[in-house]
Amino acid sequence: MAETKRDYYEVLGVEKNANESAIKSAYRKLAKKYHPDMNPGDQEAEKKFKEASEAYAVLSDADKRRKYDQFGHAAFEQGGGGGGFGGFDFGGDMGDIFGDIFGDLFGGGRSRRNSNGPMRGDDVRASVRITFEEAVKGCEKELELMLKDTCKTCNGTGAKPGTSPQTCTKCGGKGQVVFTQQSLFGMVQNVRSCPECNGKGKIIKEKCPDCYGTGYIANKKKISVTIPAGIDNGQSIRIREKGEPGINGGSRGDLLVEVMVSRHALFQRQDMDIFSVVNISFPVATLGGTIRIKTVDGEVEYDVKAGTQTDTRVRLRGKGMPSLRNKNVRGDHYVTLVVQVPTNLSHAAKEALKEYDLESGNTLNQKKEAAKTKKKGFMEKLKESLED
Repeated sequence: MAETKRDYYEVLGVEKNANESAIKSAYRKLAKKYHPDMNPGDQEAEKKFKEASEAYAVLSDADKRRKYDQFGHAAFEQGGGGGGFGGFDFGGDMGDIFGDIFGDLFGGGRSRRNSNGPMRGDDVRASVRITFEEAVKGCEKELELMLKDTCKTCNGTGAKPGTSPQTCTKCGGKGQVVFTQQSLFGMVQNVRSCPECNGKGKIIKEKCPDCYGTGYIANKKKISVTIPAGIDNGQSIRIREKGEPGINGGSRGDLLVEVMVSRHALFQRQDMDIFSVVNISFPVATLGGTIRIKTVDGEVEYDVKAGTQTDTRVRLRGKGMPSLRNKNVRGDHYVTLVVQVPTNLSHAAKEALKEYDLESGNTLNQKKEAAKTKKKGFMEKLKESLED
């Protein structure tokens, strides 16, 4: 019994209304994942690769897709489609797709086709630590980094003064070579970086004594970094063209500075808001009163309402972190008020609290106090009788 074929849209993992770009992108991912060269000897991967290729061959062709949507797999049976996978015409942009796949597998690809042309330099990553207060207000920091500069001895050629790089005979100065490889679809031509000149197109026979043929010399540099107000921990600042130099006249890369914000003893941050905890006394919580709260802008006065319960949260508007986009826009500062329960009280204070408790209607304590008074009266009478 013949194996039932899966729906082509299901195979590629796309909706039935998917456009050409989505279908191509889905197939590209599957082809790279299950390509036999990436899974040698894996028959299951080869099966999935063929299945995806068959689905793409139909859905990438407008006429075949229309027939498939109308008749399903039956549209290509009985000679309609050439008898399955082997009968489909893999034309169109399949060459481009497999050029990309083999380029990824073997170090080639479109991005390498002009590898001996101008290439942008690599980005450089660095980090800087700042305080919480510096994150609030912004600051200037100076970094000291080792960065490459063009060698002055050879002017970046990498060759010994009086000599010059020679054109690579293996690739003819192109920096790339073409090679042929057997695939499921026959012999496929692919491009990869020239192994003789490492993709440079030039070979240096006599290297510069100062840069050893690299064309660059590393120097220690000081770079000033402006940290904007409101920056958060882990965010990065990009400084254009402060990275490594380009190749063959390409522009320098960028400097990416990751900012690490130290923790604060009192404040915690969440997005643009700041949070802190402030202890208040029992009398202030009960009767109300004015307290002083520390913020990133200094201390501010706040009037506590009478009867405030512990863990009450209040908001100080506009006392949070400034926005990176607009320093005049700020978040809020949320303060959790925690009522402190007194532990060391004088006798007078304890009596006053007992009196307050009785007036509050605590009947259990009223009974206890009445029992103590009654017991005290009996003992006093007994003492008097003994004295007589």
